[in-house]
Amino acid sequence: MSATKTDAASGPPSASVAVYRGRFDPPGLHHIDVIHALLRRFVRVFVVPWGAVNDRAADENVASVYRARLIDLAFSRLGPRVTVDLRDVEHLSSTSSQTLAVELAMSGESATFVVESDGIAEDRARLHDGAPFVVVAPEGVAVPGIEEDRVIRVDKDVQGRVMRERAFSGKDVEALVPPAVAADIRRRGLYRSIEPRNQTRLRFPAGSKVFVSMDERNPRAHELRARLGDLVTTDIAEAAAIVVIGGDGSMLHAIQTHWRRRLPYIGLNAGHLGFLLNDASTALPTPKDGDADDAAGRLLSSELIVHHMPMLFVELQKKDGTWVSGLTFNDAWVERASGQSAWVEVKVDDHVRIEKLICDGVLVSTAAGSTAYARSMGASPLLADTPAWLIVGSNVMDPLSWKSALLAKNSVVEIRSLHIEKRPLAGYLHSVSMGEVVVMRARLSRAASAELCFLGLNDLTEKIARVQFIAAR
Repeated sequence: MSATKTDAASGPPSASVAVYRGRFDPPGLHHIDVIHALLRRFVRVFVVPWGAVNDRAADENVASVYRARLIDLAFSRLGPRVTVDLRDVEHLSSTSSQTLAVELAMSGESATFVVESDGIAEDRARLHDGAPFVVVAPEGVAVPGIEEDRVIRVDKDVQGRVMRERAFSGKDVEALVPPAVAADIRRRGLYRSIEPRNQTRLRFPAGSKVFVSMDERNPRAHELRARLGDLVTTDIAEAAAIVVIGGDGSMLHAIQTHWRRRLPYIGLNAGHLGFLLNDASTALPTPKDGDADDAAGRLLSSELIVHHMPMLFVELQKKDGTWVSGLTFNDAWVERASGQSAWVEVKVDDHVRIEKLICDGVLVSTAAGSTAYARSMGASPLLADTPAWLIVGSNVMDPLSWKSALLAKNSVVEIRSLHIEKRPLAGYLHSVSMGEVVVMRARLSRAASAELCFLGLNDLTEKIARVQFIAAR
């Protein structure tokens, strides 16, 4: 099917897609009104938040990883006709209107771009020649030079500056932003010119439901799920949280699958170590004989310690020059793919830090993942809220004294093979083999993150403390 052709001087075709761009900093009820108005005229709305505007990163008010979370909380539950694409937030980029139009045309859709009346000149200047567009304007506001059939009318227009000023001064923003956005701004202290709180407290309201992600092969997991009883919903759209039952692998799978839902994860360990989960015997204790089993209700009504943790964004280059990319919560690595040791160059922020590292492999890890393979390779685990991540060498032969290094939260690491044919490398992303690679590039994600919930002594900080301070026998 070919894309519908549109004359830029006429109104949009009824089957075109509205491409809605903006900072959404924060996303407000006004933006949702705009989306609803667009849905009355277009088959769907494609929301593409700016990652950069006029060659400047659009994360001046809060870090992009928090803005991305707010955007998903606001828009991702508006129905299947609304799609949110975080590519520019992830890359601090500004995808051209021409590129977006071509991509939609390849899927048989035509793009109509949305501009706002209070910035019409600036917004139109970003569009390619001949790009179809509509103008969003409040009722009663004239839009000179634009036919009325190209104008999308909404009741009100609240600027982001107004919402940010209210949040900064500690005033309520509930009347201006969706409830989930308001709760996140308040709980995390966003837009207050302070470092946002990565560790917060959360108590679910009465009547909350949970969606369960579990290891179906684990009999203990089935027992624990049954004890959650009527709190479980099979519709994730109704859930206030995701309960993960299994081991750390189950938690990592659940995060990989559902992170765009922006729901908190409550882990119940039915596996072995379960570092990312709560001890099921304390979080969901077995009732004594004759007592009612209300442990599940107590769990959801308890005050939980919540850790907000970014994921890793990783790119891997194949031998043919093509790149694959993806996200992972714990770690990613390259390792020797032959009987010979790997020879690699290590760059951090475009500076060569190790010209020739001779080893079995190199791993990069988030703070959350520092207790897994990174620790087994000799690195010290990081506290969950540490604003840093790790690079670790496996069986390093030269330089002999090097084992691992801390990385700043904004750093970019590049591991490059120095001998592609003789000493090949295999790449691994979220524990899945990506085949033979020649380069691994990694950084903390600017868009992807997850919230893990813990009860008391199950908290991640306490677990890491116990790992580091082993009592003498």
